Amino acid sequence: MRIADSAASAALPLLRRIDPERAHALGLLGLECLRHLRPRPAPRATLALTCAGLRFAHPLGLAAGFDKNADHLDALGALGFGHVEIGTVTPRAQSGNPKPRMFRVRGERALVNRMGFNNKGAEHVAARLARRAYRGVVGVSIGKNFDTPIERAGEDYLSVFRRLYAYADYFAVNVSSPNTARLRELQERDALERIVSPLVEERVELARHHGARVPILVKIAPDLDCAALERLADALAALAVDGIIATNTSNRLERFAAALPPGVSGGLSGAPLHELSLAAIRRLRARLPAGFPIVGVGGIVDAESALATLDAGADLVQVYTGFAYRGPILIEEILDALERRSAGSRI
Repeated sequence: MRIADSAASAALPLLRRIDPERAHALGLLGLECLRHLRPRPAPRATLALTCAGLRFAHPLGLAAGFDKNADHLDALGALGFGHVEIGTVTPRAQSGNPKPRMFRVRGERALVNRMGFNNKGAEHVAARLARRAYRGVVGVSIGKNFDTPIERAGEDYLSVFRRLYAYADYFAVNVSSPNTARLRELQERDALERIVSPLVEERVELARHHGARVPILVKIAPDLDCAALERLADALAALAVDGIIATNTSNRLERFAAALPPGVSGGLSGAPLHELSLAAIRRLRARLPAGFPIVGVGGIVDAESALATLDAGADLVQVYTGFAYRGPILIEEILDALERRSAGSRI
């Protein structure tokens, strides 16, 4: 193991003893300090792939929420991720929900968060992305400000889309966070069309101006029943988006109530989410046109869960909570497993 990764792994037990949100911030600062000690990750040429018209060094990426403002993009990219999704970004900076707003679920390799799209706003993110050194694929998750009426949400998505178009390799339209009031209503077909159609239309002019067509993906919730999920899949295929990210966090917290402070609400991530995510991916793959891109995220905490997500029908996978718990060793573990599988398929 590299010296920098050994140091990061050694710090994890200490970070788990303090408030999760503070531990997250300290962990990111630590990665910044160690970045220049880490050699450039070796290329894994057999894992390269094209998805949604973009070339990825390999299928493994970092999910949105870990680096909301692109402040640590280069340090995270240096760990070897094939893509990093930053955000969720709103037009204006906002502080998010009151603290405490992130909680560990002891013994479950899980987190519950109610962050509420805390971020520094589109202008700050544009400045950070303009200076990035990371050359992997960068996705930008976009959302609405908390005080924008739901009926005007499309204006916020379009505002961020325009401001960051020059810097994003793809956009993730976040209509599925459980931590912004009424946001999940935007997954209904008519509401979704009012969000996505203006983005698709605006992209025509932006692509002409910037010389690049940036893919638009939509991130969905894991808590939809089968019928709702199929309706959503049909709607997204009809709206000509470029892919689906499945899934966001779950608001099904009942079985974890004893492990959380009284009255906590929010989104569950980590190992307990995996089966929900897999079920959604399988149904989407069966419903969507052949070749429609799916990014699988939710409960990927080891190589086995990463491979299971790909087997369910995902083209790419993303980690968040598993990475928070295990650090850089998780990246190597998953990529090594993918290489072994690739080598076996060529024999």
